[in-house]
Amino acid sequence: MARNPQNAGRLRPVDLARAHGLSTQAVRNYEEAGILPPADRTAHGYRTYLPLHAAALRAFLALLPGHGHPTAASIMRAVNRGATDEAFRHIDESHVQLLDDRRTLHAVEEALRALEPAPGSEPGGIFIGPLADRLGVRPATLRKWERAGLVRPHREPRTGYRVYDDAAVRDARLVHQLRRGGHLLEQIAPLITQVRAAGGLEPLEGALADWRRRLSGRARAMLNGAAELEAYLRLTQAAADGATGD
Repeated sequence: MARNPQNAGRLRPVDLARAHGLSTQAVRNYEEAGILPPADRTAHGYRTYLPLHAAALRAFLALLPGHGHPTAASIMRAVNRGATDEAFRHIDESHVQLLDDRRTLHAVEEALRALEPAPGSEPGGIFIGPLADRLGVRPATLRKWERAGLVRPHREPRTGYRVYDDAAVRDARLVHQLRRGGHLLEQIAPLITQVRAAGGLEPLEGALADWRRRLSGRARAMLNGAAELEAYLRLTQAAADGATGD
């Protein structure tokens, strides 16, 4: 279908939408949210867009995979207000988060490598005192980890004493390694959940490999987003220079 621009280089909402696999309503929503700069209007009130808007939309869509919707939207809104330093701060914060995630992954991998084969299991499990001695921590520490949901001993029916089976000992050892690496209990909790969901440490290797791939994918997406954002920044600067006659 042929375009019906009001002037050369102008785009209708449907043109911009189709070029990026979106609905016209999505394009209007992005404009209203400040992700795109305001559109020009025809004499009859219809929106018309410029190549600048297309570049803004490309930049936003490229930023999404690496930064997520809230941050990508904040970056674009800042750029469209001329607050480039604010946009760069949002980008920096995303990179810091990615680095933190990489460090967490590395800590988990190091912790798993540090887990030497545990001594032979005792029939029925191990009580809190011997396990604390084995780990080099106080029993109070194990109870704290239990309250945080990181270790789940069961109770000996007759005495009510805590008994740690193989899975609980595994979790306690992993928590111990991660705490030695400086991780907070709230940071460790989702990792223990992953271990339990995977069914142990060996199946977790596949989850860690997938985690690593996803981090690399985010890093690559951030590079692509940066390239498209830089192209948009160049266009906005050229438009500003043209408006001022520089």
